[in-house]
Amino acid sequence: MTHPFFEQGPIRPPSEAGSLLVRVSRNCPWNKCAFCHTYKNSKFEFRSVEEIKKDIDNMAEITSILKDISIREGDQGRMTDRIVNIVSNRHPLDHECYRAVALWLYYGGESVFLQDADSLVMKTDDILSILRYIRGAFPSVTRITTYCRSRTAARKSLSELQSLRVAGLARIHIGMESGLDPLLKLIRKGATAADHIEGGQKIKAAGISLCEYVIPGLGGKSYSGEHARETARVINAIRPDFVRLRTLHVVNETPLMELMQKGEFSPLGDEDVLREIRELISGLDGIETTIVSDHVLNLLEEIEGRLPQDRKKMLGVLERYFSLSEEQRIVFRLGRRSGMYRKLSDLSDMSAYENLKNIAHHYEKMGKGSLEKHLSAMMNRYI
Repeated sequence: MTHPFFEQGPIRPPSEAGSLLVRVSRNCPWNKCAFCHTYKNSKFEFRSVEEIKKDIDNMAEITSILKDISIREGDQGRMTDRIVNIVSNRHPLDHECYRAVALWLYYGGESVFLQDADSLVMKTDDILSILRYIRGAFPSVTRITTYCRSRTAARKSLSELQSLRVAGLARIHIGMESGLDPLLKLIRKGATAADHIEGGQKIKAAGISLCEYVIPGLGGKSYSGEHARETARVINAIRPDFVRLRTLHVVNETPLMELMQKGEFSPLGDEDVLREIRELISGLDGIETTIVSDHVLNLLEEIEGRLPQDRKKMLGVLERYFSLSEEQRIVFRLGRRSGMYRKLSDLSDMSAYENLKNIAHHYEKMGKGSLEKHLSAMMNRYI
């Protein structure tokens, strides 16, 4: 028996964990960013509208099958924990597509995310056709979101973006990374600060929610202060709804790693990254936006709030960290990178504290730099 199938791309934002993933293109049309390894050695491809609609039809068919299972199991068509477990474990309904739809229904079946890296590079009429088809196939959907590059958004007319909003596109996620032009050139972003501003302002003018992603630490030792200040300036000009922090971790087989190995890029340590975040938040002025630190690579997940009212609270998290003793800061870093800690208050668990302190001492005895190498290796697990 042949089961319905649909494609899924490799990534989506953490905030879209409950979304159904509709792959409208494969990989990234730019694919040159020095820090990114996600689509390396992968060819960009458009998917045809017919192919995408077939995927949506298969998603709808799987939805119907899953609801029938729920009814037979006595859960009245609802996607409960028990039904998700049945779907995940029962043969032949063990295909990842079934599990993906089951989890989407479990989280309400209301949100859809268009993949991969830059969906709006497609012709606007094609995107409109896909948006309308999704809403026709799934009346429960209230929110459709996607990734987009700043230059792609800048090339769209305001009327095109407005038509996408009317058709159901509720939010666009953009990887700004930085607002500093020399740094954008160094990391081969393929966009300038002016591109970021033009694309972002156009999205906002169209009435679409905008989330901009920033990479603390991306400036390294050479550009750290300028990176923070210029990024704040560009964000102030765009006025996005969300700013999400994604701490830099240089990974193997990327151009940025090559630059680091040649001595042309010197990464920041955890605490210098936090100082950069402090300067960034302090520089955001005259705007209303939400800062979110929702990524495992961020040392302080607690840096989250609404500007301007929560500025003091967010800066207070940084102050609390820097007020800790050196030993406490080392233990917290180790606890966070190992997954044991999420908040500064986790330091109060003395059993975990003593265990982490002993681990830190073990690496410190191994020689200078051993602990930092261990922390970096733990971060590699999350990439």
